[in-house]
Amino acid sequence: MALQEELKKQGDFLFKNRSYLPLIILVIGLSVFIHTRYYKVGTTDHWLFEYFCLAISLFGLYIRIITVGHTPKNTSGRNTKGGQIAEELNTTGIYSIVRHPLYLGNFFMWLGVAMLTENIWFSIAFILFYAFYYERIMYAEESFLRHEFGDDYLTWAEKTPAFIPSFKNHQKAKYPFSIKKVLKKEKNGLTAVFLLFWAFSSIGEIVRERTLSFEYDFWFYGAFVSVVIYLILKIMKKRKLLDEYNR
Repeated sequence: MALQEELKKQGDFLFKNRSYLPLIILVIGLSVFIHTRYYKVGTTDHWLFEYFCLAISLFGLYIRIITVGHTPKNTSGRNTKGGQIAEELNTTGIYSIVRHPLYLGNFFMWLGVAMLTENIWFSIAFILFYAFYYERIMYAEESFLRHEFGDDYLTWAEKTPAFIPSFKNHQKAKYPFSIKKVLKKEKNGLTAVFLLFWAFSSIGEIVRERTLSFEYDFWFYGAFVSVVIYLILKIMKKRKLLDEYNR
């Protein structure tokens, strides 16, 4: 099999299963975190570090919110059980400065979690793994979009970087911002971030104190509130209260 076809095959497989990347990070990251905390290898007790990591993760979520909020229904390689679909090519708004803003947002969301391990080597390994993993996903998605939109895609891709944003060709978003679509699509991300930070904080205290303990701190309340919001939005979505035409 030629290299292009091999990359495409790998990319299609990873694209369909890209939601499992956070689980891989969680399992490995927690293991590294427990080991680091237990042996106190280069750890820091400064509470500001955890908030700095949270800021990075929320910045990634912000990128996703800006991206999703301005897109119409079924665009730019969305994944379904039947494969990728794209009824329209996104080229305005954040898509005019970077071709894969959702993956850029994912990178920062999970970089914040990776940094929570307080292990620089794991953080570096995460960045390298992310590059390897998403390079193939982006290759598969771009192959699909190139086939679907031809010269229109090539013209846009020629002036728009794949992953590192460039603002020189920025265009105003074609569609207005939809808060309903954001609430419907990004509720999982917000909940996942706070649950993970609470899990790391709680496990870190248990390992450090060598005893089972439970604290009602910022991370607990953040996780609790985010879960409540998630359940409310889940009910609203089921009752179609968040539906909008073409969004």
